[in-house]
Amino acid sequence: MNDPLPYILTIAQAALLLLLAPFMVGWVRLVKARLQNRRGAGPLQPYRDIRKLFAKEAVVAENASWIFRFTPYLVFGVTVLAGAIVPILAVDLPLAPVADVIALVAIFALARFFVALAGLDIGTAFGGMGSSREMTIASLAEPAMLMAIFAASLITQSTSLSTMVAEIHKGVLLKPSFAFALLAFVLIALAENGRIPVDNPATHLELTMIHEAMILEYSGRHLAMIEWAGMMKLMLFSLLGIALFAPWGIAGTPGAGSVALAFGVMAAKLLLVATGLPVLEMGLAKLRLFRVSEFLGVAFLLATLAILSHFILER
Repeated sequence: MNDPLPYILTIAQAALLLLLAPFMVGWVRLVKARLQNRRGAGPLQPYRDIRKLFAKEAVVAENASWIFRFTPYLVFGVTVLAGAIVPILAVDLPLAPVADVIALVAIFALARFFVALAGLDIGTAFGGMGSSREMTIASLAEPAMLMAIFAASLITQSTSLSTMVAEIHKGVLLKPSFAFALLAFVLIALAENGRIPVDNPATHLELTMIHEAMILEYSGRHLAMIEWAGMMKLMLFSLLGIALFAPWGIAGTPGAGSVALAFGVMAAKLLLVATGLPVLEMGLAKLRLFRVSEFLGVAFLLATLAILSHFILER
């Protein structure tokens, strides 16, 4: 009989993503509030917000199509699926054969595509504006993200996340290409999650909204699922960056002791990321919309330099 532990770990990874993502966002908000000399809400506040939204009725416009109703479930579902694919606790899991970075980028693109369609579906001015801005940013962020990941895959000779983590774990980080790829990934992660300097998740100003403009018409459980998926996406990008650039602690083979150690190391790394993110944002100002292309252009340039440095300096 096959060992059931890998299957349990796959489910546990998705469950950890569901349970810890709101806490991570709450911690980011708390640290940022303290840096701004504000008291701020506790790290458990996102859980209360999600519970309150699930308790409310979902109001849907009369002219809404099936796309508007289906999008929250799709976005929530594919984000949880991505959580089962990314190596969080262990590498050798049942979904390892399908844990490909290109497929992961496609999953995020699918969720973004449907959210943009939902923003257009109702026909409001803000929804159309937000969808247009989101797809503009996506057209620049996704190629840069693929280039940054390709730089890591060139070193490991594979686009499989499990293989990449296993190879990087052996010690191949002391290379210029990895430094450039890491910088590019950080810039892309800020853009993909709507963080400063690309977007400000704490504001609802009409002229600056991007993601928030697309989901203005959602309410109740629909809004709860989209907000929860956004929290999970932030945690997923953090975990993906950890897996690609700092995989130490992730269990090579599933085992009770190695998994327990992996969980502790993962929690420490996530706490470091969640503390460093608001510190980084405090030193940045939100860019004008027409300057975002320059920001993502820098990310694409860094990713290109990572690939060039691999072929020129490391082969």
